[in-house]
Amino acid sequence: MHTRFFQIEGEGSARILRLTSPDGTNRLSRACVQALTVAICQLKDEHKIQPHPLIIAGNRNFFSVGADLNEIAALSGPQAYEFSSMGQALMNAIASFPAPVVAAIEGHCMGGGLDLALACHRRIAAPHAVFGHRGAALGLMTGWGGTQRLPRLIGKSRTLELFVAAEKISAPQSVRIGIVDAIAGDPVRCAAETIQGVR
Repeated sequence: MHTRFFQIEGEGSARILRLTSPDGTNRLSRACVQALTVAICQLKDEHKIQPHPLIIAGNRNFFSVGADLNEIAALSGPQAYEFSSMGQALMNAIASFPAPVVAAIEGHCMGGGLDLALACHRRIAAPHAVFGHRGAALGLMTGWGGTQRLPRLIGKSRTLELFVAAEKISAPQSVRIGIVDAIAGDPVRCAAETIQGVR
C-alpha cells in the first residue's frame, strides 16, 4: 500500500508503515490522519487471518513534526473539535492494535508526532532523535491523547514540565525519563528484532 502520506513495506513477519511527505517533515494533516486511520483498520482486518506486527517509522531527519499548524490556524471551533476527534481515533486504533506496534524514531518527533509515538506499544529511537511537544509555546495543547499517555510513562510532574515549558529532549534524555525503551543506530531493524523476540 502506498499513498502520498505513507507507504507500507515488509520487514520479515512485520509490516513497516513509513510516513512520507513531499517536504520530508511528515506533517499529520487532516487528510493524512484519515488515511492512516483507514490503513490501520485495514491492517487490523488482515490480522484476523495472519498476525503482522507493525513498525511505524519516518525518515532519517523526521519521524513527524505533528499536525500542520497552518491548517490548524484556519479551522473553526467545530472543525478543530472534529480534528481532535479524528486524531484520537487514530491514536486509539494504534494503541488497541492486536499485534505489537513499535515506533522506530529518527530525527524530530514533535507535537502530534510524539502523540503518535506514545500510542505505540514500544518506542526505539536513533541516537540523534529529538522529542518535544511545542504546542504550549504556540498557545496550543494536544487533543490526541498525549496528555493522558505521557503521565502514565513518566509521571505527572515531568509531563507538565515537557508540555508547559515546551522543551525539546534528546534520545538519551528520553530513555532516562522513560519515554523511549531503547536507542539503536538502526531503529527499524532493532524494532523488527524486538518484535521477533516478543512474539
